[in-house]
Amino acid sequence: MALTDVVEFSLKVNGQARELALDPRTTLLDALREHLELTGSKKGCDHGQCGACTVLVNGTRINSCLTLAVMHEGDEVTTIEATDDAVLSALQAAFVEHDGFQCGYCTPGQICSAVGMIAEFAAGMPSHVTEALEQDRAAMSDLEIRERMSGNICRCAAYPNIVRAIAQAAETPR
Repeated sequence: MALTDVVEFSLKVNGQARELALDPRTTLLDALREHLELTGSKKGCDHGQCGACTVLVNGTRINSCLTLAVMHEGDEVTTIEATDDAVLSALQAAFVEHDGFQCGYCTPGQICSAVGMIAEFAAGMPSHVTEALEQDRAAMSDLEIRERMSGNICRCAAYPNIVRAIAQAAETPR
């Protein structure tokens, strides 16, 4: 590949502006892990099926293995390494308290996905299991949490503890 095939762009990652010069085919996950040395997001399946690579882009959770880094020029990307996010911190503490991890490989993606899920829930976005759409606010039930987190796989099967951790963090005042 010739040097001219490199694209220069910037991302705001965890509140910090970052300048990159990458092959335009580089995924956001690879840009974070290999070029910015933010290795919290994991490469699990590399097909968007496991959720281990979940990050937040402009507050919305995405699978970073399925999107190209250049597509997010100027976007705000939040990874598990963010230190000033109250919801992220509350979730991290709840995961420790409720033992919401075993091997820990999926945990960064689980936590980032939960941050996005809690924001979606707070905004009134229904899920497939939301019973009464006309209510002002659905209950954050275990069923809601399980449905909304269904894109994140834990091969160690720590799901009950993950659900308890998210439920606790969702109730924490911000």
